[in-house]
Amino acid sequence: MSKTQERLTRQGPHNTELDFLSATHDFSLVLGGPLFQLLRKSRLEGQHLELLKRRLLVITLVAWLPLLLLAILGSSGANVGRLSFLRDVEVHFRFLIALPVLIAAELMVHSRLRLVVLRFVERRIVLPKDVPSFDNAVASAMRLRNSVLVECGLLLFVYTVGLWTWHTRIGIDTATWYAMPGGRWHLTAAGYWYVFISIPILQFILLRWYFRFFIWYRFLWQVSRINLHLIPTHPDRSAGLAFLGKSAYAFGPILFAQGAMLAGVVASRVLYRGESLLSFKLQMGGFIAFFVLAILGPLLMFTPAMARAKRKGLADYGLLAQRYVDSFEQKWVVDDSAPSEELLGAADIQSLADLGNSYAMVREMRAVPFGLEDVSRLAAATAAPLLPLLLTIFSAEELIMRIIKVVF
Repeated sequence: MSKTQERLTRQGPHNTELDFLSATHDFSLVLGGPLFQLLRKSRLEGQHLELLKRRLLVITLVAWLPLLLLAILGSSGANVGRLSFLRDVEVHFRFLIALPVLIAAELMVHSRLRLVVLRFVERRIVLPKDVPSFDNAVASAMRLRNSVLVECGLLLFVYTVGLWTWHTRIGIDTATWYAMPGGRWHLTAAGYWYVFISIPILQFILLRWYFRFFIWYRFLWQVSRINLHLIPTHPDRSAGLAFLGKSAYAFGPILFAQGAMLAGVVASRVLYRGESLLSFKLQMGGFIAFFVLAILGPLLMFTPAMARAKRKGLADYGLLAQRYVDSFEQKWVVDDSAPSEELLGAADIQSLADLGNSYAMVREMRAVPFGLEDVSRLAAATAAPLLPLLLTIFSAEELIMRIIKVVF
């Protein structure tokens, strides 16, 4: 018996098997990497994502508070009218909403995706003979998550491509809290902190999440190459893989943060440039569709295996149904020697109905591990930060009435 098994045996029978699976197939997208280790040494992170409030407060204040202080104390903070720091809604959406949400999302992603990975084994979707291949996929994902080279590359990307993107923006025509007319790099003291500290913090954390998406979908792709044990009669209508669609909810906060950043951009243009909110409807719709597709689209990698399971299920249950109905017809229709009273409550009738339900379940099986409910929930998470913008074209009472009409 291994040390892990001995420890779990001493803990008692309660949840022993689940604990053993957790120890054997441990998976986390967030408990690793150079930044994670740095935050632990700085006492801003615990072994299992503790100290969340402290982490949220420190990182958010580092990104936002110096901007406030430097903008107020700086020479440009006195008379810049509507372009003052306190009225720059885009900045506040970024650093007071999107950034904290991106940090807090780690806890949800960690807790939910660990259970998703365990379900492959505990539900015998990955059979015992294929567990070594499954473990190799987990180990490969963890090595990639812990890569020092990757996170250093992300940081380099932020301070090269990120700064180049800033440099190629339209020049400043009006004095703001972060820059003065005369050139893209004619920055105030607050502007230097904004460009070289605050924006890179947000960009790095966001790019780190994109890389985690890559790790997660690369892991799922490796799992999809395994000969999975899919059951077409599973009541989830996805051969037992519907939990993958539900697992996408773990990324809801990241989508919310993306929506918040878009809301900040649109709000600043509507409030301070006089642009119409309706002129952004195509961009906002495309934005929502893109991110929902980015989260659920990669799950289509399971479609070939699910389609094969459905074809096999239809063939197998079709053959079984043919044999059964043939025997049923011979017994109850062709051979009418049995008394009619025996037909009442006969088990054969119930079995025929159950067989019909099983075949209908196979026929209704989806070829993707998600449904319209999953799509709508992710779309709602992305669109939620954009809803307050409707107050720029509707009164609060009118907006409430329109929502009630849509819902009811």
